[in-house]
Amino acid sequence: MAREKFKTLTEQMFYTLLCLREPCYGMDILDRVPAMTNKRVNIGSGTLYTLLEQFLDGEMIREVGVEGRKRSYVLTEKGKEMLKTECERMTAQLADYHKIFEQENEQ
Repeated sequence: MAREKFKTLTEQMFYTLLCLREPCYGMDILDRVPAMTNKRVNIGSGTLYTLLEQFLDGEMIREVGVEGRKRSYVLTEKGKEMLKTECERMTAQLADYHKIFEQENEQ
């Protein structure tokens, strides 16, 4: 079954949006994601620019500047809400994990 667009976020989607809490260029995102994840998550440039287009189309981000070929983007309220929803979803998953393993350890 296909995943509904933006219902849940991949790691690349999540960290791209997280970078855009302040205006960023695509190249900034390519540098920031590995830095903030201790190189656990990397985004290829093709993937990043596809995500940026999708996020623009979905009104999750907006373009805030252009310098030649460089474009900067920032989160919209819709994008902030998506990040919040995703954090709540992941927190619930983590709580479920701990609940199950705590029960297992009590037995």
